Amino acid sequence: MTYSIVARDPITGDLGVAVQSHWFAAGRVVPWAESGVGAVATQSFVEVSYGPKGLARMREGLTPEDALVQLLEEDEGAATRQVAMLDTNGNVAVHTGSGCIRMAGHRTGDDYSVQANMMARDTVWDAMAEAFEASSGDLAYRLLDALDAAEAEGGDVRGRQAAGILIVRGEAGEKPWEDTLLDLRVDDHPAPLAELRRLVELSSAYDRLDEAEHLELGGDLDGALREQEAALASHPDEPEIAFWTALSQAGLGRVDDARRTIRVALERHDGWRLLLDRLAEDGFLQLSEETIRSLREP
Repeated sequence: MTYSIVARDPITGDLGVAVQSHWFAAGRVVPWAESGVGAVATQSFVEVSYGPKGLARMREGLTPEDALVQLLEEDEGAATRQVAMLDTNGNVAVHTGSGCIRMAGHRTGDDYSVQANMMARDTVWDAMAEAFEASSGDLAYRLLDALDAAEAEGGDVRGRQAAGILIVRGEAGEKPWEDTLLDLRVDDHPAPLAELRRLVELSSAYDRLDEAEHLELGGDLDGALREQEAALASHPDEPEIAFWTALSQAGLGRVDDARRTIRVALERHDGWRLLLDRLAEDGFLQLSEETIRSLREP
């Protein structure tokens, strides 16, 4: 009922899981990952505990193969499970039980495993593997390419409903809350893979906004604006991005640009104009009254 991929980026060491299924909120139960430990996909007649238990045993030092074997031995329903595990070195282990609904199978390669069950055709997992191996660049998009290849081969025999993607750093940092790089779900949608890709792209734009904030706090206003304008170029109709970019443009004296940019927000919802007023009244903006009036005007 599901196809998924677990993979490691050989350059960055990042670990990721991506999934699509005709099952509501599949992204809540299938993908598991932890920085410095590994990643797990648990599906078919899903036993969710393979996720946290698999990570726990790899955290204790077991290889993916040993961890998976142990969990399968403890599971009376092992024949109906499909589970893949990956560690920070790119080692993989995968199990497709004999009781999985056909078409079911898997394929592994360097730093990845793809697996699928209840598929329209038995070509799905090979197509996923070939797409992943042929792709390059950011891990998130390589994972999405693998999912798209599965869908192109017919995907889930029941159709589409939900998708999810989870990516963590390969090495745990001193700030655990920064170790999760991407955690997005589409719980119920007629085209979940297209929607998931849209969210991944939007997330990249918001990452630029976060970087802009760091640069601004460090005093690099020009660098901050470059990041904001790059985000805006990729999503010119996104009001949140437009609003803050406009304020930065105005702050650097580019008032005409700021007036054009801020229209995206002000024409979308009246609350943006109210926010502009509040920021000015409460002293958050280092802009003249004339400039603020100029931004507010149609």
